[in-house]
Amino acid sequence: MSNSQTESSLPTLAHTLDQFEDCMDLSHREFPNLGVHAVYLNTLISGAKLQNEVFKPLHDLEPDQLTTLFQQSQFEKQTDDKALILGILSGKAAVFAEEQVYLIDVRGAEGRAITNSEIETTITGPHDALTEQVSLSLMLIRARIRSTHLKIVKLSVGEITKNDVYILYIKDIANMDNVQELKQRISDIEIDAVHDTNMLIQLIDDRPYALFPQILTTERPDAVVSKLVAGRVVGIMDGSPSAFSVPSTFYEFFSSSDDYYQRWMLGTATRMLRFFALIVTVSLTALYVSVTTFHYEMIPENLLMTLVESRSRVPFPPLYEALLMEMTIELLREAGARLPTKIGQTIGIVGGIVIGQAAVQAGFTSNILIIAVALSTIASFVIPNYTMSASIRLMRFGFILLAGLWGNLGIAIGITATTIHLCSLISMKASYVTPIAPNQPYEWRDVFIRAPFNLLKKRPTQSRPMNMTRVKPKR
Repeated sequence: MSNSQTESSLPTLAHTLDQFEDCMDLSHREFPNLGVHAVYLNTLISGAKLQNEVFKPLHDLEPDQLTTLFQQSQFEKQTDDKALILGILSGKAAVFAEEQVYLIDVRGAEGRAITNSEIETTITGPHDALTEQVSLSLMLIRARIRSTHLKIVKLSVGEITKNDVYILYIKDIANMDNVQELKQRISDIEIDAVHDTNMLIQLIDDRPYALFPQILTTERPDAVVSKLVAGRVVGIMDGSPSAFSVPSTFYEFFSSSDDYYQRWMLGTATRMLRFFALIVTVSLTALYVSVTTFHYEMIPENLLMTLVESRSRVPFPPLYEALLMEMTIELLREAGARLPTKIGQTIGIVGGIVIGQAAVQAGFTSNILIIAVALSTIASFVIPNYTMSASIRLMRFGFILLAGLWGNLGIAIGITATTIHLCSLISMKASYVTPIAPNQPYEWRDVFIRAPFNLLKKRPTQSRPMNMTRVKPKR
């Protein structure tokens, strides 16, 4: 029984051709004098590699020399039918000789060159970014971590697409429980296709219905290296220029590589500015609605007359007025992002000025609201992570609605609900708001500030690293 099953699973030329029936990009080349057949997908291979590695050696060969040729390292013997099909689909050529079959890697190397990251720009430090070719991305990481302790595990996801996912970690630093948990979650995914890393992380995070992203993604190889050295586990998917790291904290989304490449005082000032921007973008427009609807007593007397005069021609209550302007800004932002770069910049600048000025003159809104919405929008751009910035912009509408319903009490309710929501989140079975809850005062020096490197002696406790010591200062 077992022998018949084994024989049926052996790869054959007829079965392989049958599997690729109606595939117009399948090529079948025969060498009658040798009894050899080559099968490959011409849309995935490099013609030069195929000629040099397969056709040329076979063309100059005698039948009795086949055994010697197939002993060379580039010929990988296959005895499993599924592995053979997957190899051809990955860009390899299958060579059938009598009852044996071999795979030769002749994949084409065409792809996007290494360029700057479009969404994670930095002023100082490296400017290269990961690419859709996972081999290039792994090369950029390997070039920065020259250690055999860097381990790479290959998995597959997608029942139809069968995308390759690579799990990276540093042995003796990363907690193996995190590694096994991530591998298990990816292995448990049952879906037809996964197109990008940002789609993959939504399938493995702990709270898929949460507002905030629970897994950090990045396009920068230096950021990937810093996460690995900190004891975290990193994942990279073939075909995606983004990598993700687990576990992640809420405060990591407000950190940038620039913080560590500048002097510590500049890095600290910039990081504190981002948290101030978080407060501004969430609460400024909501505070305008609250004050102008319920709490005029909070406005200074000199400003009150200006505000009353500005709102005297506006026919809408402050809540509708704020929502209208916020929606207009979001429309301009989305239009600028989808249009070509040069046109998008024009739409964002000219459209904002023209629409804002026209709205004030037509009496649709007040000058002060225009200032509040503009400041809130600018503050949202300060947040370095795009996914977190988008989540906070969405949360801003909730705060505006609460302020329009209950004033400052509504804002307080929104802050309380957001805090409870954040504290309830976990990332890979670790608290999302570490080191605030659970409280780790030592780690605050790399959250709200960026302390000098000689004070950052320990790795973050959230990732539960096997080795806590990061820096051994000599002075």
